[in-house]
Amino acid sequence: MSRPTHRRLLALLAFGFAALGWATSSYAHALQPGYLELRRLDGERYAATWKTPSIQSQPMKISATLPESCDARTPSQSIWDGTAYVARWTTRCAGGLEGGAIRIEGLERTSTDVLVRFDFADGSSESRRLTPGDASFVVPSVPSGLEVVRTYLVLGVQHILSGIDHLVFVLALLILVKDRRRLIVTVTAFTLAHSLTLAGATLGFVNMPGPPVEASIALSIMFVASEILHSRRGKTGLTEQYPWIVAFIFGLLHGLGFAGALAQIGLPRASIPMALLFFNVGVEIGQLFFIACVFIALALVRKGMRSIDLARPAWARAVPPYVIGSLAAFWTLQRLAVF
Repeated sequence: MSRPTHRRLLALLAFGFAALGWATSSYAHALQPGYLELRRLDGERYAATWKTPSIQSQPMKISATLPESCDARTPSQSIWDGTAYVARWTTRCAGGLEGGAIRIEGLERTSTDVLVRFDFADGSSESRRLTPGDASFVVPSVPSGLEVVRTYLVLGVQHILSGIDHLVFVLALLILVKDRRRLIVTVTAFTLAHSLTLAGATLGFVNMPGPPVEASIALSIMFVASEILHSRRGKTGLTEQYPWIVAFIFGLLHGLGFAGALAQIGLPRASIPMALLFFNVGVEIGQLFFIACVFIALALVRKGMRSIDLARPAWARAVPPYVIGSLAAFWTLQRLAVF
C-alpha cells in the first residue's frame, strides 16, 4: 500500500475515534461497571456495599438481590461519591452465602456489567462478573482461583477497549512512529511504564488523586497530536526522535489512570497479586488487539486499493493531529471542571 493510502486510513481512524470519544464523553460514568461487595464481619453478618453507575445524574435502574437466607433489609440511601451512587448496610445471612443465589435485577436492560465480590465462611473471597446476558449466579461452596483469573482478565480487556482516550493515544503513536521496529519498542515502553504504575498505585506505593491524573492523560494526547502536526510541517519533534522515552513517561500517567479504574472495581483481598496480574494482562491483550485491528485494516485497504490512485488535498495531512488535539483539549477542559 502506498504511503498516501496508509495516511488516509490513519486519518479516517483518528476521525472515527474522535467522533466516538466526543459522543460517549457525556456518558463516561454509564460505561463504568456496577459493584456489589459482601464482606464477612463475623459469624453470619456481612457488610454490603452497592455501587450503582450514573446515567444523566441519576442512579442506573438496577438493584442487587441477595440470597434468600439474608435479611430482607432495605439498603441505606445511595450517596453520590463522585464516580457512582453508593449504598452501605449490614445484613445477616443464615448459614452464610454459600449455595445462595445473587442476582442483579434490571441488568438485562442495560449495556453495563456488575462485579460481585463476596467472602466465604473461611475468610477467603471471590469475584464474579455479571453481564446483561448472565445477571445471576449461585455462590459456590468452595472458592475457585480460576474465577479470579477469568473475571479480572475480562475486566482488563473491557477497560482498555472502552477507554477511548487510551486508544486515541496509541493511535497517535501509530500515526507518528513510521518504522515498525521503532513502533514495537515504543509500544513495549508504554506497556512497561503503565504496568509499573498500575502495580505501584494498586498496592499503595503510589498515591495520586484521580482528576489531575485524568486531565494529565488528556494533555499527553494533546502533546503527541502537536508532535504529529510538527512532523507534517517537516519539523522533527521529541516524540519522533525518541518515541520510546515519551511513551514511557506518558505510560506512567496512563498506568495511574488504569489503577484508578481498578480501585473503583476493587480487588479480592486473598488474591490481590493474581487479580492485578491478570487485569494487566487483559489490558495488554486489549491494546494488542486494537493495534492488530489497525494493521489488519491497513492490509485490507492495501488489497482493495492497490490499483486505485486517489488524489488527496494537501490540507488532509493536518486533519489527524487537529482532530486528535481538539478531542484531547475537550477532554482536558471537561476533566479540569471536576477539580
